[in-house]
Amino acid sequence: MHRRSFIAAALGSIAGAGAAGEPPLRLHTAAGLAFGTTVSVSVRHADEALAQRALAAALAEARRIDGLMSLYDPASQVYRLNRDKTLDDPDPHLLAVLAHARALSRLTLGAFDITVQPLWRTFRAAAGLPPERERLLARSLVDWTRVQSGPRRVALGHAGMAITLNGLAQGYAADLALAALRRHGIGHALVDTGEYASLGRAGARPWTLGVRDPLSEEGLAARVALDGRCVATSGDYAAAFTADRLHHHIFDPATGDSPLELASVTVLAPTGLEADGLSTAFMVMGARRAHTLAARLPGVDLLTVGKRGEAWQSAGFPAV
Repeated sequence: MHRRSFIAAALGSIAGAGAAGEPPLRLHTAAGLAFGTTVSVSVRHADEALAQRALAAALAEARRIDGLMSLYDPASQVYRLNRDKTLDDPDPHLLAVLAHARALSRLTLGAFDITVQPLWRTFRAAAGLPPERERLLARSLVDWTRVQSGPRRVALGHAGMAITLNGLAQGYAADLALAALRRHGIGHALVDTGEYASLGRAGARPWTLGVRDPLSEEGLAARVALDGRCVATSGDYAAAFTADRLHHHIFDPATGDSPLELASVTVLAPTGLEADGLSTAFMVMGARRAHTLAARLPGVDLLTVGKRGEAWQSAGFPAV
């Protein structure tokens, strides 16, 4: 799986004193493989043994979600569903993500759709762009309303259908990793599963992220001071099929090809699951529709960057 976002964490000042009479907080970091990339967790805590247990628990949550929702692991439930078109006894975490996917598809009038996987397969297999008839055939298999799910069974409504949860799984994993840290009593942490979640502060300053400029690999479009919300970025640079980035890994379900207006979207939302899904949906919707919808959603802010570099951030976007 390609990471859809490239957000560099700027940890800033990370050492710091604890509360009066308590030992100083120290930074502890751990990393592991999940979602086809390196995921990492950093915590500030005085007790090294407790911090290490918390880090291990957080990484285990990320690996668990990757194990359930991987497109490429034959043991994953998503892989088995795509292969067999039915899945018995789905994991509750899979059902939770599928339920959120349905709600997001309704909210965005189909701009978000987990059944775009046939389009990804068609474009990836092509030498260059796929023939029009192949693209249209793949497009005919895209229909989120034909995914049926319940406690005992998940089913796809057509033999050629397939789903991808790559627009949700990393955000959901960040949520579960953060919950594991909280259970261990961690008050200051930064989780990076490809999407970001945080607790507390990096020391004297908030955890701060640099958001990549989609038009310049070395540049930044913004710096963001985390305020307790989660952050996700989608961009046309993450997995492009053509050098001009007009055709890439994010698909508009209505056209069967990539949306043309935006180069990247960065979203802050109350949960990683929300931020992850909305960043994909907003890429498809375009700047005006995305900002209009975000203004109606509690705790959601965004930065959109167009193909020519024009940037538009919502009023509550915490740029520094």
